[in-house]
Amino acid sequence: MEIDRFDPTPIYQQVAAIIRERIKAGELQPRDRIPSESEMVRDHGVARDTARQAVAMLRDEGWVVTLPQRGSFVADKEKWPAE
Repeated sequence: MEIDRFDPTPIYQQVAAIIRERIKAGELQPRDRIPSESEMVRDHGVARDTARQAVAMLRDEGWVVTLPQRGSFVADKEKWPAE
């Protein structure tokens, strides 16, 4: 899945969707570290604030947890939103 700059969906939502799909596919398992903001900037060509918004969205939805000074990690499955 790639960022589509012509898609009306905000870029941060597209980045969050990419990470969410990696979690759902099992590529990222509970307690795995998700890509850092710097990695998202490099891999997707987005601004750091965009990467930050994507992580905040995933955290608000229950897909990830952020630990101060350690990073963001995939939440345990029981915290994932019902689909």
